[in-house]
Amino acid sequence: MTVCGIVLAAGAGTRFGGPKALARTAAGEPWLALAVGTLRAAGCEPVVVVLGTGAGEAEPLVPAGAVVVRVADGRRELSASVRLGLEAAGVSGAVAALLVPVDVPELPASACRRMMRDADANALRQAVYRGRPGHPVLIGRAHGPRVAGALTGDRGAGAYLRAHGAERVECADLWHGRDRDTSD
Repeated sequence: MTVCGIVLAAGAGTRFGGPKALARTAAGEPWLALAVGTLRAAGCEPVVVVLGTGAGEAEPLVPAGAVVVRVADGRRELSASVRLGLEAAGVSGAVAALLVPVDVPELPASACRRMMRDADANALRQAVYRGRPGHPVLIGRAHGPRVAGALTGDRGAGAYLRAHGAERVECADLWHGRDRDTSD
């Protein structure tokens, strides 16, 4: 059974100063390429990239073979991006979806593999870092439609994960777990 990797990269990045889908490392490597590479290295198949704001400029940064889906209005709330990603995962036939935001360029494949271990259709997991919730998040196929239906506003799946007792998987031994909200 496969796990579909989902890169959430549709936001406008207002605190960041522009769409994070266009961000690059100091060495010039696109964050999108890093995220897709990490999910592939972890064993995800397929890898779906959700684009919105700046999609025309960002799509060429997506490595070949990744599936690109676009949010109709890139300024829509996070819930629309997660919903679209989960729909793509459902169509793929994967047993679960592993969601990562594009703004975690240091995310190691080892954290993804830990989250995916023994994944099945009923899996529901969230990475934590010294007890603090973070990414990646694993959503089994059985939860996908219910998560999508519960999403509202500019919020991800956190409320659903808490309400349904998602397994918390400690990953602080693998990396710091912080996302990048500013371009500094």
